[in-house]
Formats: sequence, structure tokens, C-alpha cells
Amino acid sequence: MDLARLFLRRRAPRVALIRLQGAIGITRPGSPGLSDAALAPVIERAFRKGKPAAVALVINSPGGSPVQSSLIAARIRRLAGETGVPVHAFVEDVAASGGYWLACAADDIWADETSVVGSIGVISSGFGLDGLIAKHGIERRVHTAGGSKSFLDPFRPEKPEDIARLTRLLEDMHRAFKAHVTARRGTRLSGADLFTGEVWTGAQAVATGLIDGTAHTVPKLKALYGDTVRIVPVNGPRRSWLRLPGTGFGADVAGALLDTAEERALWARYGL
Repeated sequence: MDLARLFLRRRAPRVALIRLQGAIGITRPGSPGLSDAALAPVIERAFRKGKPAAVALVINSPGGSPVQSSLIAARIRRLAGETGVPVHAFVEDVAASGGYWLACAADDIWADETSVVGSIGVISSGFGLDGLIAKHGIERRVHTAGGSKSFLDPFRPEKPEDIARLTRLLEDMHRAFKAHVTARRGTRLSGADLFTGEVWTGAQAVATGLIDGTAHTVPKLKALYGDTVRIVPVNGPRRSWLRLPGTGFGADVAGALLDTAEERALWARYGL
């Protein structure tokens, strides 16, 4: 590469790209998933290394933990404010629930026409196994200090007071989610009720104000920063194959199967 080309390359705008792929939440060490602790060094590098012209978030997530969604989004906004670097979000298959929470950390959101966007709500699901154990003559024994310590035990019948307590928790989380979306999207949101948990395609989401338009990552970044823009992926930590004390092959396999089942259930909500 001659000196002139090297000079032009160094002068070209640089956009740091972070890929946010998968379910959101704290998982077993070495397993996939998005958490604030795992992403902290990645997000820090994206904003602070090489004076980027912008940071691009490429999002493909069906959601997960509201707390981790909030922590990751807050970290992105804090660093954007400290560095003055704009943030653009690009949705692939889905940015739903917590995935959309992350997208709202950006200054603008772009998606494919067929992407799935939205699901601004909170869900809790489980199983009731009290009838099953009763059928087999199994007695559930629970002893607590504190009347509310045993909560929604799947091996005991549901109690109205437990359902009421859970509803209060979910509504509180929902309020925080709505406040985040409203603060970030502001007057761009349409007058319709967008906080019911409904989802839209990318083409439909433009009219609601949930996203700013339909576009793909590279063409849009070239349109914003010129054809010479350098898009630099910022890689996350590598998966470790070291085993923790007290774990073995069976524990690893069982944990991996649980992680896979939980994440598969999240993706399945959106037909993916």
C-alpha cells in the first residue's frame, strides 16, 4: 500500500461495530448470551479505541432479562454521552422485548422490511406440577422463616396473593421499559398504544415510530459517513473451555441443554 492510500485510509471515518446476538441475561461461564458484565469491555473498546466517528449496534435478540437489558443500554448511553459518539442500531431477524430495549440505546434504529420489532412488555412463565406429584403420592414439604419466602412454588397450587405479587413486579418492570422507550424515541412515536407486547415487521414499525426506516448496515453507514468509511468489528471475549471446580462433563452438558432450551423458547415466540 503506497503512502497516499495509507494516508487516505487513516483519514477515512471509522465506525466501531458491536454485534448483540442471542438471548439477554447472565448465563453459565462459557455459554452464549448477553450480559452487562460480558459486554462491558467490548462496549468500552468500541467507544474509546481509535476515536470512532460512530458506533453501530447490530442486533439479533428475542429479549431476556429486563435488568441486563437496562444495564447494557445504560452503559451504551453513558459512553455515548461521555465521548460524544453517535450510535446507530441495525436490526437483523428480531429486536423484540429486551432486544428492542437495546436498540433504543441508539440515536436511530434501522431494520430490514421483514425484521420483527417491538414486544414492549414483560412476561413470566412456568409450570404447575402439583397435580403430577399428587398423582404419584409425592408430598411437597417447605419450611420458611418469613411468610412470603416461598413464592410461586411449581410443586404447590397457585395462591391468589402470589399472582397479585407477581403482577405488581411485572407492572413495575413494564413501567421502566415504557419509560426507556418513551425517553429515547420521544415525539417519533405515533399516538397508538405501542406498549401492549405486540410486534411489527420492519416495514410496519416505520409508521409507528419504533424505528427510523428500513436499511441494511453497510449501505446505510456508507450513506451516512461516505464510501470510504471503515467498519471495524469489536469482538467479544472468547469462550473458555476451562472447567470450574466441581463441574464435570455431565454438568456442562446439562447446563448447555438448559441454556439452549431457554433461548430456543425465546426465539420461538417470534416464529424463529
